[in-house]
Amino acid sequence: MSDCLFCKIASKAIPAEVVYEDDEVFAFLDINPVNPGHVLVMPKKHYEDFMDMPEEVCLPLVRMIKRVMSVQIDGLGYEGVNLFQNNKPAAGQVIPHLHFHVIPRKTSDGYVHWHGHEYGNGEAAIMGAKIRESLKNL
Repeated sequence: MSDCLFCKIASKAIPAEVVYEDDEVFAFLDINPVNPGHVLVMPKKHYEDFMDMPEEVCLPLVRMIKRVMSVQIDGLGYEGVNLFQNNKPAAGQVIPHLHFHVIPRKTSDGYVHWHGHEYGNGEAAIMGAKIRESLKNL
């Protein structure tokens, strides 16, 4: 997609600190990292979000994500890794090109996760039933 920022990065029209590239996968440092070594892993081909991506693209992406995680822990000395992928603006997706944030973590880095909320009386059972029924129809 010619107007997509990440397509331009993958085609080298816009510079980035590339950490890996092959025919299918592109990985580069986030320009606004949570911690140093925060990597974005994405397919080279344009897919707007995870739901837009064909299933056969999953394996190469997951393989590279695992490798980046291993490097962050074993090579960079981090204690853990967060993996984030946002779908649609309501979920925080800013760039409409599928990408995963692979964020190296230390216990003391101060990064704060979102806060969950407990289900009300009977809400979990209702939600579970809706999801199970919808999954049957896929």
